[in-house]
Amino acid sequence: MSNRNRGNKASPARAGQPRRTVRGGRRQQGYFDYNLLIVIVFLICFGLIMLYSTSYYQAELKFGDGFHYFKRQGIISIGSMIFMLVISRIDYRFWKRFAAVGYLAAIVSVILLLTPLGITRNQATRWLGITETLSFQPAELCKIAVIVAIPYLIVKMDRKVKTLKGTVVVLAAGGLVSVLILVISKNLSSAAIIAGITIVMVFVVHPKTWPFLLVGGVGATGIGLFIHFVIRQMETSENFRFRRIIAWLNPEKYAGDLAYQTMQALYAIGSGGLFGKGLGNSAQKMVIPEAQNDMIFSVICEELGMFGVAIVVLLFAILLYRLMVIAQNAPDLYGSLMVVGIFAHIAIQVVLNIAVVTNVMPNTGITLPFISYGGTSILFLMAEMGLALSVSRTIRR
Repeated sequence: MSNRNRGNKASPARAGQPRRTVRGGRRQQGYFDYNLLIVIVFLICFGLIMLYSTSYYQAELKFGDGFHYFKRQGIISIGSMIFMLVISRIDYRFWKRFAAVGYLAAIVSVILLLTPLGITRNQATRWLGITETLSFQPAELCKIAVIVAIPYLIVKMDRKVKTLKGTVVVLAAGGLVSVLILVISKNLSSAAIIAGITIVMVFVVHPKTWPFLLVGGVGATGIGLFIHFVIRQMETSENFRFRRIIAWLNPEKYAGDLAYQTMQALYAIGSGGLFGKGLGNSAQKMVIPEAQNDMIFSVICEELGMFGVAIVVLLFAILLYRLMVIAQNAPDLYGSLMVVGIFAHIAIQVVLNIAVVTNVMPNTGITLPFISYGGTSILFLMAEMGLALSVSRTIRR
């Protein structure tokens, strides 16, 4: 995926279905990545099936309609699919002219969370809107804004981005959005994803690898030392995030409150076995809070077992592979970096969700792409897929 030894021209494509164009009297073959489209459709359909199975009981109790979550997600998914196909027909270079405006709009949307337009749910102000129904998460807008704006900034800076000053400027552009989300909405997971997207794009264009390895090693060491030396002081702290770390390290002790969701998810994973209990037969989904959101992966483990988990992981692996192929064969650096950003977003979010559900890392409230319930998430994810498909259309053999 690296652009280190390539210019603005990319290597020929090897995947997708051809469509013929004529330019300058020469017959050329263009591509549309149907393989990526098929994987997206599979993930959406699988997500709707699992959402129905996971949410029916809670929806019946809460709304008197077991299909409540399924119907809403289904309507949004169909609309998002159409939205994705429309975006895929628009040349991705068209969005260059809106890169700066989109970046500023994303920042403004996060700041607006401090106004009466900010909607608080579960003690977190992460939604913006007029009513509970007509609302969206600015963090999702920020992800796609960074994916469009940072490549544009890198291309404009050209060779300067490989200098220390240039690297700092690009990292600061992504870091500003990340910090605002963390400080204003207290959304650690989205802040980490946006920071990760920025770092991956800079890593791809930067000629040296060792500075990134050094920073990563120092960061990992710092986190380890923080947990080792400060852990005892955090047990008496009233800070919610500190207490989450305590609950993560000793979930059995806090199984009744802070680690309740995590423990129930682990019970679900453990009881699934190799082939699971069968679709719709999960018992833990009745007690896991908001199982259709962050913890839907645990229900997949319980109902479909490790076999079902392997299928889900395989689907995501194929999707990421198709994105990697498109990034490698994009006709210019801007298109390549945009798809690299989409790749980083999906990869980081999938890894973080599975890590949270399996208690490899503290609970940060992060959804599983294409599968968890959430209108804003699916809408912007499909917009990103539309951008990737748009880039695939410009690939020529």
